[in-house]
Amino acid sequence: MTFDQGLAFAIVIGAMALFIWGRPRYDIVACLALLASVAAGLVKPDQAFTGFSDDIVVIVGSALVVSAAIAQTGVPELALQRISRHVHSVRLQLLVLVATVTVLSAFVKNVGALAIMIPLAFQMAKRSGTSPSSFMMPMSFGALLGGLMTLIGTSPNIIVSRAREEIVGAPFTMFDFTPVGAALAVVGLLFLMFGYRLLPVRARTTVPLDEALSVKKYVTEAEVTETSPMVGKTISDLQELAQGEGKVIAILRPDDKRVTPLPDAELSVGDTVILEGDPHALERIVSVGKLKLESGHRVPEASQPQAEISSIEAVIGANSPLIGMSAQASLLFERFGVNLLAVSRTGERLTERLGTITLQLGDVIVLQGNLADMPEQLKALQCLPLAERTLHLGKARRTLLPILILVAAMATTAVGLLPVAIAFFAAAVLMVLTGAIPLRQLYQTVEWPIIVMLAALIPVSEALRTTGGTDLIAGWLSGAAIALPTAGLVSGRTVSEPTGSPEAATAVRSS
Repeated sequence: MTFDQGLAFAIVIGAMALFIWGRPRYDIVACLALLASVAAGLVKPDQAFTGFSDDIVVIVGSALVVSAAIAQTGVPELALQRISRHVHSVRLQLLVLVATVTVLSAFVKNVGALAIMIPLAFQMAKRSGTSPSSFMMPMSFGALLGGLMTLIGTSPNIIVSRAREEIVGAPFTMFDFTPVGAALAVVGLLFLMFGYRLLPVRARTTVPLDEALSVKKYVTEAEVTETSPMVGKTISDLQELAQGEGKVIAILRPDDKRVTPLPDAELSVGDTVILEGDPHALERIVSVGKLKLESGHRVPEASQPQAEISSIEAVIGANSPLIGMSAQASLLFERFGVNLLAVSRTGERLTERLGTITLQLGDVIVLQGNLADMPEQLKALQCLPLAERTLHLGKARRTLLPILILVAAMATTAVGLLPVAIAFFAAAVLMVLTGAIPLRQLYQTVEWPIIVMLAALIPVSEALRTTGGTDLIAGWLSGAAIALPTAGLVSGRTVSEPTGSPEAATAVRSS
């Protein structure tokens, strides 16, 4: 072993020790390893940051953006909800959740797959009365297993593919990993069906700050349109879309006649329903039921082409001009350029039409407007914004286009038309251009610690190769393999250990 090889091994072993210890964070450990390699002369200064332009980093970052855009569509969530209605036992719920995460992780990054499924896991846990921790770790295992099935599923597959291209001139294709990866995923899924009982079940003892600040019951108003699949359906059918998190508290016919929202009451075109529930449940009712919010005919102005129209939660303050006024009476949209989407009031059920509700001090409201102008509007309205969380209420979801973009990216790589890095980078750009993911969320979706870790470790691993360290390891492994007993088929007959001359033994081992 040369001196440079010893230094390379020492840096890698030191980094591994810090990874195991967990301090400092993994991306900082990778940066320290890179700096140590530069200081030791193993990595040239002009090569220190080549990892940031590496295809692996581009693929991982692009895949995270694509995964976030797919999550925004709500398609996986809606598809699973149709199944989850008929699943009540913990074991079957676990099977549905883990199987879905496993399949999703084959096509989007496992982080994105988990982000899609975690809210559904909490809903299922609530329905079955079990702890969410019974689902969390098995879903994590499923995400890891699913990543084994395709080239883009996990970063090591991408690294191995590139190594194969350097050695034999051709990388692995998109589905070369599928036969073995799918078999491992099935075995792992079967084990988790029974092995989940070995996992620790922990009860939550504290409430997160964002949950403490979140509002559970909003009131909003929506109209049944001609294109709505709810025409001719009952109130019970509409409420099923909310999965128990929302309900209809009033129906107004086109002639303003108020009807009691009995479960078997039928919906007709032009009916207005007043909804109460969790904002995410209300969004599901509106989007899946293809209802039109009361504010649907008023579009906030965007001062710039790239401006984003979004929603924000706020509390009406003591000096707000909205106190004692309704949205209609205060000319909220005409004067301030924002729409009132929902209202929540503690200790009181609101059954009036949204625009006629007299607002009070302490009411929590959901306002829709130009996100860039929202701080000034909130200041003028004397309203205090709540902790930021993603709200899709009042925002149209693009369901089909992001999925088509993902399928096109996978198809072009599968047939060898484009390299994986180019295909998925183009897919990420198209997701942004088509509005599948807002610009404001674009850089929030990328797990930057992972990106930095990969970019920093690539030059370190290259230094291990250039110093001959990898060849040294290969020699050690080859020597250890030769010392092991061999068994195989030679010329149609089974041999256990070569006998005879040294030349014959070498020939058998080579075969």
